[in-house]
Amino acid sequence: MNGFVSLVGAGPGDPELLTLRGYRALQRADLVLYDALVAPEMLALAPRAQRFGVGKRCGRPQVRQETIHALLIRAARRGRRVVRLKGGDPFVFGRGGEEALALAAAGVPFEVIPGVSSALAAPALAGIPVTHRGRASAFVVASGHFEGELPPVLESVAPGSATLVVLMGVTTRARLADGLLRRGWSPRTPTALVWGAGRPEQQSWRGALGNLGHAEPPGGGEPPGTIVIGDVVDLAAAIAAPARAPQEEEAAHAGS
Repeated sequence: MNGFVSLVGAGPGDPELLTLRGYRALQRADLVLYDALVAPEMLALAPRAQRFGVGKRCGRPQVRQETIHALLIRAARRGRRVVRLKGGDPFVFGRGGEEALALAAAGVPFEVIPGVSSALAAPALAGIPVTHRGRASAFVVASGHFEGELPPVLESVAPGSATLVVLMGVTTRARLADGLLRRGWSPRTPTALVWGAGRPEQQSWRGALGNLGHAEPPGGGEPPGTIVIGDVVDLAAAIAAPARAPQEEEAAHAGS
């Protein structure tokens, strides 16, 4: 068996935020199994590979996780170089650990190529540092997939003691806000919701925690989003000011 599997983190959406090691794995790939939120431009970086979508989206038909394991193992045993392309980082709410364990149990050689997690990238791209001297010395990342009460990790965070970053929490944002308010968080706590981070259609809402349940993307719909709660959100007003990178400025001048 000469096959090999690379569990690759695709980052938050912008193909330019893919790591060089991830790019090289895609260039060599014979097969790419990709998540639902992976940008089409990133798939183009695997020019000779077959590509199959195996992503999971709430309320839509899904490929079972066990089926994904079987596809990875079978392709590798047939001598193929396989990339499992996952949004963000493979080991941050991506079930990459389950896939790694399945490959290890089957004796399939593999590697893990970390990616830029949206837990860090979405706030940063919206001008929000998750830590900042005098405002936040810690941050907590939690999944927004919960029923009823807050997840234990959020229950354990004293109000205002850390920045909260909640992934996959767009549909549960009203329950999240209610749970934190009952826990003692101030309804005036600065809060942001970043939709489509790293994509051309990125949009942000900033307001108070008490109004989070009413936050809506300016363009309508319900794209994937990241919630950020804490005093650091107020810094976005200054940090997120529009600015062009030097190369973009040069291109603009050359075209004028």
